[in-house]
Amino acid sequence: MRSVLKNTRALILGAVITASIAAVLYTDANFSIVDPGYASPALSIFLNTILFGFCWWLTAFLLNKFPLYKILMVLGLLVIAIVAERLMTVPNNPITIPAIILFWIGVAYLTMTEFVWKYRTLILFVFGLVLSYYFFLFLSAPNNSVDHRLDFANVMLIPIPVFAVLWGYEQWRWLATLKSDKAKAELMLLKSQINPHFFFNTLNNLYGLVVEKSEDAPEVVLKLSDMMRYTIYEGREEVVSLTDEITYLENYIELHKIRYQQKVDIRFTHQLAQDYKVAPLLFIVLLENAFKHGVERMREGAYVILHLAAERSRITFTIENNFKLTTSDKPGGIGLDNLKKRLEHIYPNRHQLEIEQQASIYKVRLMIDLQ
Repeated sequence: MRSVLKNTRALILGAVITASIAAVLYTDANFSIVDPGYASPALSIFLNTILFGFCWWLTAFLLNKFPLYKILMVLGLLVIAIVAERLMTVPNNPITIPAIILFWIGVAYLTMTEFVWKYRTLILFVFGLVLSYYFFLFLSAPNNSVDHRLDFANVMLIPIPVFAVLWGYEQWRWLATLKSDKAKAELMLLKSQINPHFFFNTLNNLYGLVVEKSEDAPEVVLKLSDMMRYTIYEGREEVVSLTDEITYLENYIELHKIRYQQKVDIRFTHQLAQDYKVAPLLFIVLLENAFKHGVERMREGAYVILHLAAERSRITFTIENNFKLTTSDKPGGIGLDNLKKRLEHIYPNRHQLEIEQQASIYKVRLMIDLQ
């Protein structure tokens, strides 16, 4: 809209072309868009002015978007139809109706280029049949009358609602695809943010062991390698085996047990009715938060209790940990925000994330309906 208003050339050419066509149309009252015989003179002038303005804007819009020669070719068909109608009598005029049909096909091509080009074969076939039927009537009924033309006009209008519905369906499908592509792009971005977050934490763990010259460092490197491999490769998949996720969580826990000097009470239980498929790397975010905001900030008495259950196409994951109240860090953070967004994308209206904090206890329950 703004680009049209800024294009002075398109506005001027649009006005000239529209005024030229209007001059031909208004030469004869039969060509008034709103016939004065069906409305008061004032209302007729008002409506014709509004329609003239609309045609001006439409022409300027087309000139802003398409080369001038294409516009002139399409408008030329309208001029041919008008001239033929003025100079030839009804029984001897085989030109006006075909020219009008081609004119509207040209307008459709300019305004809905992709749609017309995609269905060009169908459009040409349908209106080819319509024109063939018209010429058959014209040749077989030499004494064509206005009634014949009105009857044919009704036939000519039949395909239009069909193509209108088809166009509406294409627009709906395009919007659905656009939303799907956007959701996938956002989900991939969220997934890509998991890896740096995880690598940062685990490399910090490894650094601590190397500084301490721990004999456990080689084992940590191997476990870390396996976990990184899972994060990078399995993390790309839409769904993974729930048992693989459990193994991944167990490796993460073992990795941290090796690192910590103090005794940490870590209990992980799981009960699966069957090995369901689930989106990867959802539960690790909650486990990371438990270590980061709980275990790592406490010198003694730290604990993390996890339980994962899966039955009747529902997964329930609960995790509870204690944390130090004086810590400046708040439970949650980027990882938890990331998890919420991923859940909204992958399991919309099919998940519940409940977070409960009482005194120094932090508890999270995640429920996912897989159906």
